[in-house]
Amino acid sequence: MTELRTVSTLRTVGEHIELDLGTDLLESPRYNDDIAPTRASQRTWSRWNVASLWVGMAICVPTYTLGGVLTAYFGLSVSEALWTILIANIIVLIPLTLNAFPGTRYGIPCPVVLRASFGIIGSNVPSLIRALVACGWFGVQTLFGGIAIHLLLSAIFDGWAALGGTGEVLGFFIFWVANLTVVIRGSESIKFLEALAAPLLLIVAFGLLVWALPKISLSEVLATPATRPEGEPVTRYFLSGLTAMVGFWATLSLNIPDFSRYARRQRSQVIGQIMGLPLTMLLFAGLGVVLTAASVELTGESISDPINLIGRIDNDIGVVIAMIMIILATISTNTAANIVSPTNVFQNVAPRIINEKRGVIITGLIGLALMSWELLKKLGWLETDVSVESLYSNWLLGYSSLLGPIAGIMVVDYFLIKNQEYDLLALYQDGAGYPAWNKAGFIAFLVPVALTLIAVTTGALSWFYDFGWFTGSILGGLIYYFVAKNERGVSS
Repeated sequence: MTELRTVSTLRTVGEHIELDLGTDLLESPRYNDDIAPTRASQRTWSRWNVASLWVGMAICVPTYTLGGVLTAYFGLSVSEALWTILIANIIVLIPLTLNAFPGTRYGIPCPVVLRASFGIIGSNVPSLIRALVACGWFGVQTLFGGIAIHLLLSAIFDGWAALGGTGEVLGFFIFWVANLTVVIRGSESIKFLEALAAPLLLIVAFGLLVWALPKISLSEVLATPATRPEGEPVTRYFLSGLTAMVGFWATLSLNIPDFSRYARRQRSQVIGQIMGLPLTMLLFAGLGVVLTAASVELTGESISDPINLIGRIDNDIGVVIAMIMIILATISTNTAANIVSPTNVFQNVAPRIINEKRGVIITGLIGLALMSWELLKKLGWLETDVSVESLYSNWLLGYSSLLGPIAGIMVVDYFLIKNQEYDLLALYQDGAGYPAWNKAGFIAFLVPVALTLIAVTTGALSWFYDFGWFTGSILGGLIYYFVAKNERGVSS
């Protein structure tokens, strides 16, 4: 008896396109159920869920340290740093909301969106670049989460504090397991965690502020002068800092379809992102500036992260409560920002072999490998002067230069080349409408990358690297538009 073969079809449900699956896609090497388009019943995220997602991601240890990064590494004053953070997050809203559109309309994750502009197989190149960055950030956030667990257990058990760096390493692995477990449980688990974590994070932030404000002069903190050479104009320093701050969420501006595919409608994702991102980033980064300045008076030394600052509070109950909330906060950030994306990317490489659970485990193992040097340092087995803070402050500028062109290409492809219309079935099949490798996408990507490499290795065109996200996204988008338009004209 021969098996009945069926053909996949599409239908419109509200403003969404929904797939009715047939054997043609089930047998395709480019399809599995985890990267398939979401069904209408799965699109349950309201504007409040999207806003909570951003509150949960934005309130984290790296955000807290951004003000210090801008003042220490980019030569800005405290007030200039806060303005830079606000403006950068308003700017990054543009690619975030635009690149979220195909995710919401078609229910597809980022790697599948990239198949339209880079090719069915070629999509793996930009996807893996994004994934590697996410795995690195996963390691950094897990490190912070491990420190929080160590301080939590130290406040409960007297003997744990004596473990020192070994306790932090054990905390790292406890956090690592907990974080991966949340993602494996699926999108509804992520939505629940973000909704739970967002108000708790705001409580921690408010509590820290109430604790610190009586001990410092806010006006004096905001008036802290710039660290750049006296008389130097602010413009170049501001633009470099702005590029780095845009680079902070340049990652999510690519893989936002991984979340917008669960939004109820386009309005939900647009309003939710506007509500959740810029103000949260400004307030929490501003809190970091204030508390870092206050830490000298509070503890006798400058402490640039909230975990170690809270650990200095002489109140075990307060420390336990705060650490539980910070652990939830860091899990919510890590889950959404750093695990979901590479999990989908690894599935895109080999959908028939790698499902969601395997993708999560691969992400965790790579993140562990990338942070192994820091873990060895904590165990006393390795000596290095490289700090995590300097690593990710330098990383921000570098990787934004790589991700900028991809963001520009995605926006131009969907809105100007494809006119907001994908052949959804062809995105999951070889040779059904999209090329294996899209020449236009790679030309538009490689030209800005080549200019960046020239700038880094020779010192020429240094402005192109310094403002990498802006120069890369604009140039990549323009090149893609003209090359893709020319190819369409020739083929027609």
